[in-house]
Amino acid sequence: MRFLARVGSPETAIAVVTAITALYMSLVVLGNVTDYETNRAFVEHVFAMDTTFKSSNTMWRAITAQGLVTAAYLLIIAWEALTALVLLAALVAWLRGRVTTARRLSSAGWVMQVLLFGGGFIAIGGEWFLMWQSSDWNGLNAALQNFLIASVGLILVHATGNRAATREGLAREDLAG
Repeated sequence: MRFLARVGSPETAIAVVTAITALYMSLVVLGNVTDYETNRAFVEHVFAMDTTFKSSNTMWRAITAQGLVTAAYLLIIAWEALTALVLLAALVAWLRGRVTTARRLSSAGWVMQVLLFGGGFIAIGGEWFLMWQSSDWNGLNAALQNFLIASVGLILVHATGNRAATREGLAREDLAG
């Protein structure tokens, strides 16, 4: 808890962003588990491309096999849950003052979030399955929001990490010199 005594430090700001992101990802998992059918329907319609422009040049990409849709949705939920757990572990590390571990875990959690929302939802859902063409099943704004939140966290943790490492190195030089 000594870490919280440094309110206003870059590490505290990163811990707060980690906490918010961990909470958010945990609530996403809760929503996907407790409202399974509604959220599965979203994945099903995106994969089926049934509300896109239905161009004969792109409809070959559609996936309508229910087993594949269910497997993909379960993988999404599992990835979200693992992301939430990594971010929660990062938060615990921040609160315990384990800055190096906290930075690594926060970074890993945010990379996982970027992969899911940037790679999975924006690139694959948005472009491969043409989600951008659907007025009913378009999750690109929410995906972009998640991508940007995780990206801001990554920028914070890496930009301040370099400064912190430099400060630690300079402090050691002062003690040695």
